[in-house]
Amino acid sequence: MPTTIQGLTMLALYYYPGNASLLPHMMLREIGAEFELRLVDRGQNAQKSAEYLKLNPSGRIPVLVDGDLVLFETAAIALHLADKFPQAGLAPALGTSERAEFYKWMIHLTNTPQAEYRAWFYPHEHVSDEAAAPAVKQASSERLNRMFDVISEQLGDRTWLLGDRFSAADLFLFMLIRWGRGMPRPPRSLPNLNALAERVLARPAVQQAIDAEGLKAPIF
Repeated sequence: MPTTIQGLTMLALYYYPGNASLLPHMMLREIGAEFELRLVDRGQNAQKSAEYLKLNPSGRIPVLVDGDLVLFETAAIALHLADKFPQAGLAPALGTSERAEFYKWMIHLTNTPQAEYRAWFYPHEHVSDEAAAPAVKQASSERLNRMFDVISEQLGDRTWLLGDRFSAADLFLFMLIRWGRGMPRPPRSLPNLNALAERVLARPAVQQAIDAEGLKAPIF
C-alpha cells in the first residue's frame, strides 16, 4: 500500500516503461499529485508474480493504488484520476456535452486501437499454429491503419480531440500513436496525428514522464 505524507495517502502507480501505464503516469505529472512509481519488471515476468496478481489478476500493467482502492484497466485509472483531480482540467465538467465527447474518445481509444494492438504485438496469442502469426500481425496492422484513419478524419484540423480543449484523451491518443511507431505505416504518417503528438510531446509534464521512464527517441 502507498505511504502517507502529512496525513495524505500518496498514490502508487505500478508501471513498466512505455507500457499502458504511460497514460496515468503522464496524467499524474499533469496533475502535479504526489505519487510513487513502482516498477513491474516485465523482463523478469514480474507481472505474472503471485504478489502482482493479487493486485491485478489479469497480470497486466498498470495498477493504481489509491488508499484502499486497487484499480486496474488503463481507461478506468485515467477516468478515476480525472474525477479525483478536477482542478487539473483533464476532463470537461460532469453532465456537459463536452464530457460526453470525452467519454466517447476514452472508450473508443481503449476498445478499438488499444485492444487491436494486442494482436499486433502478440500475434502468437491469437493462433494455434505459430506459422500463422505473421498473417495475424499483418491483418492487425491493416485494421489499425483503418482505425487511425477514422481518428484522423474525426480530428480534422482541430488542435485537440475535444477541439480547443486539451484533455486526458489527447494523452491517450499520444500513447497509442507512440505504440505504432514500428508499424509499416505508423500513425505519425497522418499529418494531423503527427501534429497532435508533437503538441502533446511539448508539454512539460509529458517530458517529465518520458524522462522518468527512460524512453528513447524516436518517441513516436
